[in-house]
Amino acid sequence: EYSCEYGSLKFYALCGVGGVLSCGLTHTGVVPLDLVKCRMQVDPQKYKSIFNGFSVTIKEDGVRGLAKGWAPTFIGYSMQGLCKFGFYEVFKILYGNMLGEENAYLWRTSLYLAASASAEFFADIALAPMEAAKVRIQTQPGYANTLRQALPKMFGEEGIWAFYKGVAPLWMR
Repeated sequence: EYSCEYGSLKFYALCGVGGVLSCGLTHTGVVPLDLVKCRMQVDPQKYKSIFNGFSVTIKEDGVRGLAKGWAPTFIGYSMQGLCKFGFYEVFKILYGNMLGEENAYLWRTSLYLAASASAEFFADIALAPMEAAKVRIQTQPGYANTLRQALPKMFGEEGIWAFYKGVAPLWMR
């Protein structure tokens, strides 16, 4: 007995919730490491290594400074996980139906690759605004300390483009 029917709305919702939990929670858990990595990329003279980066951040911002950017990370990667896991199943079934049962089986590796790439396309669009805010919060001292401060400031300075100029690099990776 299964908890829901394959391909049902409940099935897609459960896949999406699985994506929220697996992506949102795991990425939020490594925010301190991501923060130091981003700062090392932006200012390698100041943040010379991982350990030095942690030390400098704690010295300047306290231990709480290591959590800078946690909210956009949690929201952004939760949205990405929702789309990635949910849409993967949607596209897998959609493309499988287009190919027919036998061809879907014969071409299953290509089918899974196409479904995954299609899902990731939309997942990265969902992630991009929060990733842009996270990077600003983490790497531009004094710009904004919270998501609530960053979003209106970014929109006021650059409009909607501020949130999506990083989507092409996300697609490339």
